[in-house]
Amino acid sequence: MTHTNSTNTPPGRTPPPPAGRLNPLRGRGSLRADFTASLVVFLVALPLCVGIAVASGVPAEVGLITGIVGGLVTGLLPGSSLQVSGPAAGLTVLVYEAVQTYGLGGLGVLVLAAGLLQLLMGALRLGRWFRAISVSVVQGMLAGIGLVLIAGQLYALADAKAPGSGPEKLLGLGGLVLDTVGDSEALIAVAVGTATVAVLLVWPKWRAGARVVPALLAAVLLATAATAGFDLPVARVEVQGLFDAVRPPGLGDFGGLASLGMITTVLAFTLIASAESLFSAAAVDRLHDGPRTDYDKELMAQGAGNAVCGALGALPMTAVIVRSSANVSAGARTKASRVLHGVWLLLFAAAFPAALGMIPLCALAGVLVHAGWKLIPLRELGPMWREHRAEAVVLAVTALAIVLTDMFKGVLLGLLMAVVKTAWETSHVHVESEEMGEDRPLRVTVLGNATFLRLPKLQDQLDALPADRPVELRLEKLRHMDHACGLALSQWEEQHNKAARRTGAVRGEEDASSMIG
Repeated sequence: MTHTNSTNTPPGRTPPPPAGRLNPLRGRGSLRADFTASLVVFLVALPLCVGIAVASGVPAEVGLITGIVGGLVTGLLPGSSLQVSGPAAGLTVLVYEAVQTYGLGGLGVLVLAAGLLQLLMGALRLGRWFRAISVSVVQGMLAGIGLVLIAGQLYALADAKAPGSGPEKLLGLGGLVLDTVGDSEALIAVAVGTATVAVLLVWPKWRAGARVVPALLAAVLLATAATAGFDLPVARVEVQGLFDAVRPPGLGDFGGLASLGMITTVLAFTLIASAESLFSAAAVDRLHDGPRTDYDKELMAQGAGNAVCGALGALPMTAVIVRSSANVSAGARTKASRVLHGVWLLLFAAAFPAALGMIPLCALAGVLVHAGWKLIPLRELGPMWREHRAEAVVLAVTALAIVLTDMFKGVLLGLLMAVVKTAWETSHVHVESEEMGEDRPLRVTVLGNATFLRLPKLQDQLDALPADRPVELRLEKLRHMDHACGLALSQWEEQHNKAARRTGAVRGEEDASSMIG
């Protein structure tokens, strides 16, 4: 009895494994690729975790804890297979304000509550709705964050303390320049920070070097080596140890959740972290040919990670496009790469904590100035202004509102403007009139979308109709009509017909009197 080769494999070649069974050779290749990619992501994530923690007003190790949780917890959960989570520059400003207001214990409560809210939203399948948020609002949010982040880190670049609010940071820049010019130690710190930014810009152009050492790590290593080698008088990262940095919130810290300030901060954490993570997922999906992101599962994965971070007293996390794109570019194939990057962060933080104490703060400030600049969508502004001017206005107003007020108010204003803009653009309405005979009312048909935004235009069109002719108002061709327009139309029809009847009665009396005369 002969067996047929159902897979049509040529003689002398091994047939492929049945569907659903892993090819051992391919599995080893994936593991090797994921291992290499995890090292690259670790080297990118390390300076970012430390820099974001310092800029947020918390110990450096707190940022590493968030990175570790992003790898070991979020990395294991379903959602997006290749994007990497950790502390994000986009939340730095809001976290700093929260730490100054509520302390580290309060920060843990805020992050825990935001994580639980994300889990609930994912369970309710609300993840996909974040794709409906206007891109101009998200870009405006990131631009506003970037501007405030840059303004704050310019102070850290000179080893100076930054003022609290965005306007104060901007107004204080003149005084910062004057103080720095007269202080030799501040000038040295500025030189180290500026050199760090220069390395970040130039290093990627050296492709051979960039393939071996990521630009972020190269910039921080060179700044650290120069600071140590020349014994420069600049401030360095304060080290307290990984396990000492774990500070779960106490029961007393949860009492603040009843306050309006904490509630709005939780909502801001949730909105920004979720939007940034899911927009990052969409961007990462365009970079590879693997499985697409399940937005609801990814939202739950982010929520689980933030809940754990909150319980440990760490920073909030999001999916970060810098780490994620590095992961894809390094050849990662499965989620093993992002899990392993969390392992390397844990081993480094546990085995080499003293190494963090050698890093100059001005170098980390340079890293975050560069990160803040990349948050501003400069390349998109020109085409957006030419093709979608209203979107550009929404972006600019959102960014400016964040700089002048705070994150939550700025984003809310941006969302409100986007809704109004969309309502204005879609609410086209016009009036058509049709003669039905001299003795019959004029048929008036309203078409389109009648909303309160177009009510003045609609009223003008109706008032232009003959005042002495009764009308029959037809609304069946309207696609949408809000309450304000419905009420205005019914009142106009009633008042118009009353006036037309009075005009007709007066005219009839005049005609009768002229006949008698």
